[in-house]
Amino acid sequence: MSKERLYIFDTTLRDGAQTQGVDFSVDDKEKIASALDKLGVDYIEGGWPGANPTDTEFFQKKHNFKNAVLTCFGMTKRSGRSAENDPGLSALMNSNTNSVCLVGKSWDFHVDVALGITNDENLSNISESASHFVEQKKEFMFDAEHFFDGYKANKDYAISCLKAAYEKGARWIVLCDTNGGTLPHEVSNIVSEVIKFIPGKNLGIHAHNDTGNAVSNSLAAVMAGVRQVQGTINGLGERCGNANLMSLIPTFYLKKDFSNKFEMNIKSDHIKNLTQCSRLLDEILNRKPNKHLPYVGAAAFSHKGGLHVSAVQKDPKTYEHIDPEEVGNSRNIVVSDQSGKSNIVSRLKSLNVDFEEDNPKIKKLLDEVKDREFIGYSYDGADASFELLARRIMGEIPRYISINEYDVGVKKNKSGEIISSAKAQLEVDGETIVCEGEGNGPVNALDNAIRNNIDKISKYSKYLKDLKLVDYKVRILNTGTEAVTRVSIESTDSKGKNWFTIGVSPNIIDASFKALIDSLDYKLFKDNAPASK
Repeated sequence: MSKERLYIFDTTLRDGAQTQGVDFSVDDKEKIASALDKLGVDYIEGGWPGANPTDTEFFQKKHNFKNAVLTCFGMTKRSGRSAENDPGLSALMNSNTNSVCLVGKSWDFHVDVALGITNDENLSNISESASHFVEQKKEFMFDAEHFFDGYKANKDYAISCLKAAYEKGARWIVLCDTNGGTLPHEVSNIVSEVIKFIPGKNLGIHAHNDTGNAVSNSLAAVMAGVRQVQGTINGLGERCGNANLMSLIPTFYLKKDFSNKFEMNIKSDHIKNLTQCSRLLDEILNRKPNKHLPYVGAAAFSHKGGLHVSAVQKDPKTYEHIDPEEVGNSRNIVVSDQSGKSNIVSRLKSLNVDFEEDNPKIKKLLDEVKDREFIGYSYDGADASFELLARRIMGEIPRYISINEYDVGVKKNKSGEIISSAKAQLEVDGETIVCEGEGNGPVNALDNAIRNNIDKISKYSKYLKDLKLVDYKVRILNTGTEAVTRVSIESTDSKGKNWFTIGVSPNIIDASFKALIDSLDYKLFKDNAPASK
């Protein structure tokens, strides 16, 4: 039985760019487009040439994609002028691509209120715009904006908008749930009706996530007959976002209800790039990845409860719907106060710690974790601190830098400026090293005291020069004058590896100091720095 072809259309560079706080540079767009092409999507919507300098420059460049077709975006011609004389269409016609996607109204309410023209004028604009590009041998797509709302309000007119583009040679008619308010059962019913007028092989779905159903609506549309699916990396998009291709692509490929019926340009080797593609976008946006994303999130295959971990060790299928490696992700055994011995054993194995399973130190480590979490530690999100604790108990961590004492102060000068200063007394190979520094806060001052005097610590300077603090978080665990503070620090280095450390104390400076020292120790350990004498 031959499979039907399913096409993936990515709109991250256009729809995703409409997200609040997102502003792609040309270089950002090129990196994302390259990753999408490597993944194997069919279409990459690069933006709207002529609408802004970034998109215009992006389309002026040559893109030697191996898998994807670069597509430019715009809107149907304006009333009162011909398609040939519409500046917006001219910019699209002159863009460096043979694929064009135009958005047009398909809800009579919008035609009246937003455009202020007659229904017939809108149909003419759609029809003439389609003819303009088809006659120039461009692959033409029509995004029917607000189609599902339009269909529910005026079925006949919404369908006539689709036919106005299709009958002029449009390759794709894309049904857009622009407000994101349509539900899966509605999508199924409406698409089943539309197919009576437009063949499914020419239909696409563009879903927004305002009810949390963008992925479900896309799946429902495919089951009902559409053969092009639009979405973005990580569901990026304005308001609540667009359909998440990082969820849709592996579902199409790995779930038999779809994989038995459809084939995509994305192959098994490409699927393994999904997690990398997802995290690349977050890196470009300089934001923390959502670890709870399906398939690609860091927690998507994390196991915390002892019973779960025990079962997963026997057979991962007990608590995993797919093998995480199929999408480029990995299994993570979380260590916490809910951990059993199986969690500890599994985590030690993943850290390549040598041990015997009957080693009494494993029980000691488990008890230590539970005792520490009782007073406020949380190793759930502090893997580096857990690894240091485990290796210290197992006797595998050498002594590096000892910090015998430190002094931190905060003062306000006459001009009203707040100045934080820190002085730390370090010991390496029996030698005392005094480090001083200032910062915009006491923790930053303490960090700078060590970092700015790194050359004094000659033995470890080359290991610590590229260490950077990425994030610093404080959580007050209880209230009152004896409140306990938990500090989490995220660090990175020139190798691009990030690690998380934690400190807990009634004193925020002391908690920060503990997390900071763990970060230094972890960096020295993973870089195989020599021990202090």
